[in-house]
Parts: sequence; structure tokens; C-alpha cells
Amino acid sequence: MATEGDVVPPTAAPETVEVPADAAPKGNMTVEEALEVVLKKALVNEGLVRGAKESIKALDRKDAELCVLCETTEEAGIVALVEALCNEHKIRLIKLSDSKKLGEMAGLCKIDREGNPRKIVGASVVVVRKWGEESVARTTLLEHFSSQ
Repeated sequence: MATEGDVVPPTAAPETVEVPADAAPKGNMTVEEALEVVLKKALVNEGLVRGAKESIKALDRKDAELCVLCETTEEAGIVALVEALCNEHKIRLIKLSDSKKLGEMAGLCKIDREGNPRKIVGASVVVVRKWGEESVARTTLLEHFSSQ
């Protein structure tokens, strides 16, 4: 506490920071951007199943909210089985064309010091069991499915 003889500097006004309008989070995400965010959040919350065998098990148990399938999978039987399980159990299905991109989205890669993905492993099927937290990306995906 200050006594009568002490000099007390005046308190500084709180610093204000201006944020440009374009820096605000945008609600107009593409489905692919939304999918990437949802997969990252599910991975963090331990709600992501990667790989054909584990994904098919989760789909068969009806323990899935969303399934992401690579169309260019070498095994045609996997594609047919995953599509059939999703149709039978009414599980949402998104198809991507690049397995490396799906693997990168699902965290099947190493990240170097600059933040660039390295040693990307392709994925044929990825299943989201738990969404994680509520987000704009999740809402965007659910709106995409409801519009179809």
C-alpha cells in the first residue's frame, strides 16, 4: 500500500487491439475444410477410428457418427462393404478421392518443425465415433447432410 509520501504512477489505460473484419471466423467453410477440422477435433477427443479393419468394426457395431471413405481404394470389396454398412445403419458417408489427403486429415503423418506434414500415410476409411466439441465445422457438415 502507498503511504502519503510515496509516488504512485498513474494506472495505464487498458490496451485496445483492433481486429480487422476479415479476421473473424468465417461461417462459410467448404465441406472439405469443415471435414478437416472435425477430424482433428475427433482425433484430439479420442473419437476417431482409422483404417479399414477398425472402421468396419465400428460401423458394424453402429458406433459411428460419420464415415469418410476413399473412392480410390485398391480393394473394391472394402468400398462396397463400407457403403452397405453406412446405408444399412443410416450412418453419414463422405467420399474423398485422395487417400493421402484423408490420411493427412486423420493425423497419419509426421509434422516437421515448420508445421508441414511429412511421411503421409494413406487411409482408406476413417470413422468419427465422437464429434468432440461443438464447432462451426460440425454445423457445416450437418447442414451439408441435411441439404442432401
